[in-house]
Amino acid sequence: MRIVSLHPAATEIVFALGLGDELVGVTAYCDEPPEARAVPVVARLSGAARAGLPGPGLLKLDREALVAADPDLVILSDSSRVCAVGARDMRAIADSIDEEIAVLTLDPVSVEGALNAIQTVGAMTEAEDEAMDVVAGLRERLQAIEAIVVARRDHGFQAPRIAALEWLDPPVSVGRWVPEQVRLAGGWELLGREGERGAATSWHALREVDPEIIVLMPAGMDLPTTLAAWASTPRPAGWDDLAAVRAGRVFAVDGSAYFWRPGPRLVDGIEVLAEIVDPVAFAGVAPGDSFAPVA
Repeated sequence: MRIVSLHPAATEIVFALGLGDELVGVTAYCDEPPEARAVPVVARLSGAARAGLPGPGLLKLDREALVAADPDLVILSDSSRVCAVGARDMRAIADSIDEEIAVLTLDPVSVEGALNAIQTVGAMTEAEDEAMDVVAGLRERLQAIEAIVVARRDHGFQAPRIAALEWLDPPVSVGRWVPEQVRLAGGWELLGREGERGAATSWHALREVDPEIIVLMPAGMDLPTTLAAWASTPRPAGWDDLAAVRAGRVFAVDGSAYFWRPGPRLVDGIEVLAEIVDPVAFAGVAPGDSFAPVA
């Protein structure tokens, strides 16, 4: 099967299922695993993204490259897409090329939904067994985290109050699966809306809830970019009085890798948060260079 992926999470899923050799087209944002960077690009950076503006820019589909890829299956995301082509437009484009092209839309809004997406791709690519194995491995890791979280709470560890931000200026609270990631890691997310889009918030709202931990995870940014963005963000009034700031518990994370791609690495993101939440019980669990404290 010849597969085109129009979302980085779908690309990671395809490789996780051992189907990398069948991937014939990706987006300019599909950089993981490293082998994905050798796959022909069929959705390229828009003018805004090329100009180096902060955050992810929408990608423009290269129709000629898509035709050359000659796909049997195109996978995309409609609600959290990085390509400017949505599911309906993609179906029309695919039909204009070859009505036999299958179009699969993945739109998980939860961790469970991301696991189901892996199984859906497996079913569409005749890799059901591989998908079951991948999901089983991820569930084992989730169960291991849960066991530690429950044991720690049974021994008196209090879930810290957390505010995670998916944008910095202006501040935006997290949504979709991220509040769930925080909860599974043993924390209590204060401003986020589980299963829904992130929403605009304010520094005043942050002061009102006074979190014990603040996690900065701007959408589409890796750790170095997040650190640079935070360094250039003016500190709001009352920042130094926040409990998280006084305790030195403000962290930047690699949001692009572990929080904004609803694929296998959402579980890595939970492990990142677990080490931030409870560094005693989860020391060394997070992937290297996945988070860093900030002032």
